[in-house]
Amino acid sequence: MSTAPWVSVPADSGFGLGHLPYGAAVLGDDAQHLLVRIGDDALDLNEAGAAGLLDELAAGIDAGAVTPETLRAVVDAPVLNPLLAAGPAVWAALRGRVTELLTDPAYRDRVVLRPLDALTPVLPWSVGDYVDFYSSEHHAANVGRMFRPTAPPLYPNWRHQPIGYHGRAGTVVVSGTDIVRPRGQYPVDGTPTFGATRRLDIEAEVGFVVGTSNDLGTPISTVDYRGHVFGVVLLNDWSARDLQAWETVPLGPFLGKSFATSVSAWVTPLAALAAAGVAGPDQDPPVLDYLREETPSGLDLELLVRWNGEVVSRPPFATMYWSPAQQLAHLTVNGARVRPGDLYASGTVSGPEAGQRGSFLELTWNGAEPVTLADGSTREFLLDGDEVVISATATGVDGRPITLGAVTGRIRPARD
Repeated sequence: MSTAPWVSVPADSGFGLGHLPYGAAVLGDDAQHLLVRIGDDALDLNEAGAAGLLDELAAGIDAGAVTPETLRAVVDAPVLNPLLAAGPAVWAALRGRVTELLTDPAYRDRVVLRPLDALTPVLPWSVGDYVDFYSSEHHAANVGRMFRPTAPPLYPNWRHQPIGYHGRAGTVVVSGTDIVRPRGQYPVDGTPTFGATRRLDIEAEVGFVVGTSNDLGTPISTVDYRGHVFGVVLLNDWSARDLQAWETVPLGPFLGKSFATSVSAWVTPLAALAAAGVAGPDQDPPVLDYLREETPSGLDLELLVRWNGEVVSRPPFATMYWSPAQQLAHLTVNGARVRPGDLYASGTVSGPEAGQRGSFLELTWNGAEPVTLADGSTREFLLDGDEVVISATATGVDGRPITLGAVTGRIRPARD
């Protein structure tokens, strides 16, 4: 059997055989179908299951651990949650079988491919809980220098534990969804005022989609991270900075964050990023035992932020101080439970250079240094009509670059 796909894949595509991200779309029958992207097409998983194409297991899969009935069951749903809950053996079996279907010419006339330009992607999984971390030392230090210039840039606890907050799962939206400018309370000359935010911002982040759950009261160790995390998405944690600054003391982010969080339409399996693994920065002081890693879980992802089509930042994910395995371990160390479909995010990705900052708060230094766009206009924060696109690349398992599903959003005026 060939190791190359029989599907036509553009040479510069970041969606080759080594990637195979999962998504979903509503088709003409008004039914939501699960998809696997290959090049500029998507294999219809629901149709593959109905046609019996998942009744054979990929070579090397233990038939005692995974059965054809299991594979059919996880694609007989409109969302990825049954697949997420099924665990690593099923994830590997389905990925192996899809690879066979796309490389064996015998399946050319039996596999249903959907052209991407005929699809409207939807959120491919039902999000449970959503947690956002604050794990870039460069981002946290920049914020500290802006708002606490006479104090150390990092709080004393920052290098001892991953800091995070709980967001609203109900406002996680798929890439391409318009973002309505939020309204809320903020001070003007010291007087609380209600109105549309005047400091609408982005946060370029990486999100992690949880697969298998843990028992209540049983933490997940850093060693077990890969058995619980299914895949990766890009994420934009939209932020109303004026609302956020007014409400954060003493309990942290609330309305300044909860109005919208955008994620990629395509979930990249963690298996597709096996060659992108990297150790993060040295951690000083040494972390506590439950945060130690035997195998680094950092990822060498190069993010790109476009503001109205112009590249304004290139944040490097490899510089993140706290890794995804450490974040999951900390999230559950108190016994908290995660469930299939839960989402946790890295926090803003920022590097050490000015051109690597993952928020406009940092890029414009809280509005003091406006960004000039290609059309000559300047920006401090987002204006109505502005569009932001966050993309990312990494090295795939076959040595070829892969492109994570981009996350896009356009700002619409506040509603009365």
